[in-house]
Amino acid sequence: MGLVDWTVLSFALVASIVVGLCLRGRERTLDSYLLGDRSLPWWAILGSIVATETSTATVLSIPGHGISSTGFRFLQLPLGLICGRCLVVVFLLPLFYSGRLSSAYQVLRARFGLGTSRAASGLFLITRSLGDGLRLYLAAVVIQEVLGWSLATACFVVAAATISYTIFGGMRSIVWNDCIQWCIYMIGGIVSLVVIVSMLPDGWSTLLEHGQRTNKWQLIEWDWRQSYSFWSGVLGGIVLSMGTHGTDQMMVQRYLSARSQRDAATALIASGFVVWLQFALFIVIGIALASYYEQVGGTTAMPEKPDRVFAHFIVHVFPTNTGLKGLMLAAILAASMSTLSSSLSASASAVMHDFVLPVAGTTERWAPKHLFLLTQLLTLLFGTIQMLIGIQAQYFSASVIDNSLKIAGFSGGLLLGLFLLGISTRRVGQTAALSGATIAAAVLMLCEFGGILGEPLGVPWLALIGASVTVASGCAIQIVLKRRGY
Repeated sequence: MGLVDWTVLSFALVASIVVGLCLRGRERTLDSYLLGDRSLPWWAILGSIVATETSTATVLSIPGHGISSTGFRFLQLPLGLICGRCLVVVFLLPLFYSGRLSSAYQVLRARFGLGTSRAASGLFLITRSLGDGLRLYLAAVVIQEVLGWSLATACFVVAAATISYTIFGGMRSIVWNDCIQWCIYMIGGIVSLVVIVSMLPDGWSTLLEHGQRTNKWQLIEWDWRQSYSFWSGVLGGIVLSMGTHGTDQMMVQRYLSARSQRDAATALIASGFVVWLQFALFIVIGIALASYYEQVGGTTAMPEKPDRVFAHFIVHVFPTNTGLKGLMLAAILAASMSTLSSSLSASASAVMHDFVLPVAGTTERWAPKHLFLLTQLLTLLFGTIQMLIGIQAQYFSASVIDNSLKIAGFSGGLLLGLFLLGISTRRVGQTAALSGATIAAAVLMLCEFGGILGEPLGVPWLALIGASVTVASGCAIQIVLKRRGY
């Protein structure tokens, strides 16, 4: 890192945070603090959705699929994510605009009762903290590589910076920061690809030849037994997207911040296409990295963990003191902070609306300063939890993007199953719905860790199985309960 690199890094990060805080507005109520007064434009919501769901896992971990044999076959998953978003707009988005809701799980409270909404909210809080703790780990790895700090120190620095502007800025600041940070890491990704290709013997020709020789340009894989196939990608992606974008408080909080249901729908559908293009960019970066280490750097110089290859390249191969290394490091940290800030705000919002206010009463009975203080303390709590998870993530063997997707598939499938039971039938009650979700959770655990299928499931299948078993079990249990007079 030269002086120019440090200048670019510092300016990009400080500017994004300062601009976000300047645009935060005046928070007079809990709605204004957590939902930006429900007045944010659709294009800002679009940028925030994309920045929130892709994060550091996209920048650092998805290139690992370009390095491995998966290649473009990974892009079958975001094809399903696009289709799933369309179904969310048709079936789930109207539920969130049927009243003045503040949490996704208030829909379940109205349909089943407080127990179901709290169970769903609790599942969100646990899995969101786990998934975003892994994303924090990826950002900390880069700082560890650059500065030689311990992983714990690096996690603390990233978490502390994110917690600070999340606490003081509120939802409006988070959304604008997301947009700025998304622009930073997309520019960084494009610049990185150009730099890597410029180092190849014949530039783009070498990249194209490597991808063709290793079959990494293949988009469609019809063999359903593969982790990323057309069937698992599209079918699993549809269910995964409906779970993550239709039942996840972090996403629903953004829809409720839009000016109207139509604006929210526009932002949601458009985000699917942007995410596909974004994933494609970072897969190509991975293929370019594989070609570089094969042709120039030597495969023995490449780190064993795919998650570390791009970070290693940035730190040790990127030209120093040109500003490029500083830009890319800013991109990685911006990607991490955009997701973490959204996660912290959504977690605090879920606790307030699903656990605190149902017991303590409506917001009118609280002084605004007390509501703000409690929400800020919750933000600090979840930030600390994610930091601790990030420190422990170094002991996980699998790819961070795969672990993150598994967590999302696990929770998204169960939550989607509960929502489907709620909107598809009025016969299933709270006991049957929660029992169905419990059975589905047990089935997923057996499939993933019990070896009942011989090997772990491919990531895209988790959400599909979780949702299907929840619905089927819930309906079956309700029939049994009815026959027994319950």
